[in-house]
Amino acid sequence: MSLLPCKLFCVRPPNPNPTLPCSGVGLRYHCPQTFRVFSAKRSGKQRYPSEKKKIKLKHKETLAEVKTRNKFQGIWRLSKLGVTVDKDPGKDFLGVSDGLLEAIAKVLEFPVAEMLPSEAFTVVRKSFDARKEPKFVYIVDMDVEKLVSLEARTEDFISMLEPRVGLVEHMPHRKISEDLINLVHDCKKIPEDTIRSEGGHKIYSPSGISNMYQTATKPKIAVVGSGPSGLFASLVLAELGANVTLIERGQPVEQRGRDIGALVVRRMLQTESNFCFGEVLKTFVRFGAPKGILVNGKPHLGTDKLIPLLRNFRQHLQNLGVTIEFGKRVDDLLVEDAHVVGVKVTDSGDSLRSNCQKWGYDAVVLAVGHSARDIYEMLLSHNVDLVPKDFSVGLRIEHPQEVINSIQYSGLATEVRSGRGKVPVADYKLVKYVGGEEGDTCVGAMNRSCYSFCMCPGGQVVLTSTNPSEICVNGMSFSRRASKWANAAIVVSVSTEDFHSLNFHGPLAGVEFQREFERKAAIMGGGNFVVPVQTVTDFLDNKLSVISVPPSSYRLGVKAASLHELFPTHLTEALQHSISMFDKELPGFISKEALLHGVETRTSSPVQIPRSIDTYESESLKGLHPVGEGAGYAGGIVSAAVDGMCAGFAVAKSFDLCSGGIESILRKAQNPGVVKY
Repeated sequence: MSLLPCKLFCVRPPNPNPTLPCSGVGLRYHCPQTFRVFSAKRSGKQRYPSEKKKIKLKHKETLAEVKTRNKFQGIWRLSKLGVTVDKDPGKDFLGVSDGLLEAIAKVLEFPVAEMLPSEAFTVVRKSFDARKEPKFVYIVDMDVEKLVSLEARTEDFISMLEPRVGLVEHMPHRKISEDLINLVHDCKKIPEDTIRSEGGHKIYSPSGISNMYQTATKPKIAVVGSGPSGLFASLVLAELGANVTLIERGQPVEQRGRDIGALVVRRMLQTESNFCFGEVLKTFVRFGAPKGILVNGKPHLGTDKLIPLLRNFRQHLQNLGVTIEFGKRVDDLLVEDAHVVGVKVTDSGDSLRSNCQKWGYDAVVLAVGHSARDIYEMLLSHNVDLVPKDFSVGLRIEHPQEVINSIQYSGLATEVRSGRGKVPVADYKLVKYVGGEEGDTCVGAMNRSCYSFCMCPGGQVVLTSTNPSEICVNGMSFSRRASKWANAAIVVSVSTEDFHSLNFHGPLAGVEFQREFERKAAIMGGGNFVVPVQTVTDFLDNKLSVISVPPSSYRLGVKAASLHELFPTHLTEALQHSISMFDKELPGFISKEALLHGVETRTSSPVQIPRSIDTYESESLKGLHPVGEGAGYAGGIVSAAVDGMCAGFAVAKSFDLCSGGIESILRKAQNPGVVKY
């Protein structure tokens, strides 16, 4: 007789509370833990019926005991809990309301929702669904032990609770809150074999690397750029013990606010301190972000909340010993024997580069943004491999926010109240695919994606140019989203075939492609940072019938122009077709009040810097670690921050500052006692 695993049993669990009636319903469910249950297989020896019965009974008892015990341990996650608008306190309430308790009681089949203790439930996610019957949708964690201790009559209902994919999930271990800083502390390691004595001083000597800039005790690392990837790379490296210098060509966020004010009021563009260069990060709640961003289905911080948050982040880095150099531009790399050994910097305001300084480092983390075009040219001078990358270009469309509210919410539009009502300020996300005739190989016949990008409800259109002779726009929103306008980029994908069609070749073909249309937009606007605009109806009809255009949130002035002549015909037609399709999804999207602004070209980096998957080191220049949006490995704040974090661990591992990379750190988060989200 041999024993083999048995896949499925139907069992009747014992009634854990004899005072309540047992339903007597057999339970069939999957337990999240793996238990090896054996069944008998004939192998020449017959089992007596009584023996078979004992084995079967024992299996049932064991399985029932294990599963019943597990049900009352850990956390149950309840998803897709709908609460109608009239029963919910509103978008800003992130606790457990009576309406949410009713939804939970329905899942548990508990008869009286008011008897459920709200303390046993934690809201993990809250979002708003305006389709069909508008409602708030929740994901909630239920602490079973706390629930049963506060309301014993729930015990029998928990015993009958079955896991359901996407709706009810059992997590047998309690959640332990771990942020990045605590995880970093767990993996700190400075091996003794990396420290050697010389002249009475301890000298750090990374394995396999020998250069003139070896430093005392700690590896000396430069992080270029204080955007999301640069900040997170600096944080990880500093927490792990590296000597970090954060070099930022822009000014601190407080000063940058004044520089942007000068741009808006006096039209003075600071080419090194504007909307593009600097600390732009939706960071950890521990640095001052509202806790709501951890719960909201569409987390939003707001540009106005960045100043205190970034100040706290910066202070933490400085407390760790990070040197922050604002107003310093990296003009070149110091390279010896095909290895980066430092950087050459000048003051950002020194256009003649007359006061150049050379700073030595063991490694350089290049975390610049996708608008640092001078950095790309500098890298080419060192024969660093750059690969043209697909991205998207288009126009930024702006509607009155009330129009979008009415389209999305209909009768509920009055509940928005400029961001102070029960429901969120309405937004949208649209995607369409367009292509030419089958068998047509011309550039215009390529299959392309057309989509809305960086939608800013209750926001405004802003200038993101880094050169006075070019016009490029983007969008932003403040925390309350109280503006009377809604804007989003409507863009179409472009690739090397599009670059080549305009005779742009080489690694920076995409950059030249961007510049071509940014310069044309500046000419259409007439200069002085005036943005060319066109009504959507005129754009679709390929005409300019109105000189007086609807109001715009763009503060430096707009001018009516023929934006349908800005791009090559095949790109214009793709945009026109997608806008027509968008109007079918959102009736009213095409209107005389909708205004297109030109031009949006910097949706993502036009190049990618090839790097090692493991070390994040450039494949063509040792000691250089390209990360984030500028390197072509991220497409937004969160993805850039994650890339910077991973790069920080990879660089730290190469200097033996930690025992493993990001994968090993995250594996720790999956050990018993920790739930990974």
